[in-house]
Amino acid sequence: MSNLIRILKAEHLNIAQILSEVMLYGAHTPDGRERLIAAKESFLTHLKREDEELYPVLQEAAQNDEKLAETVDLFMKDIQAVSEKALAFFDKYENAAQSHQFEADFTEFLSLLTQRIRNEEQVIYEHYDQLIKS
Repeated sequence: MSNLIRILKAEHLNIAQILSEVMLYGAHTPDGRERLIAAKESFLTHLKREDEELYPVLQEAAQNDEKLAETVDLFMKDIQAVSEKALAFFDKYENAAQSHQFEADFTEFLSLLTQRIRNEEQVIYEHYDQLIKS
């Protein structure tokens, strides 16, 4: 496994840990809001790293591989949708008082993020590691 993929997977674990703390404290508490802001910052840092280090390598390789090009395009479109939903979630709750909708929104957001992480780790990260090995 490449160093970049190790870092990205560690960031996934960190984001998941912070989000579990948000749920533990609740977004309506000072500690919960602090953890929510930390999760948002970690999420944005992770996206930036992928944009700067992961996807350029994949996009370059995709110029000569139609199947990889389709996969990369699909993942890039998906992360745009996931990012928009994630940022909307963070924006809604980082300054909000207690909301009866938080638990349902959090569960939906966590499910979306968990699926994305699983897909990245099983598909796109594997493609990256194969390219780096060649």
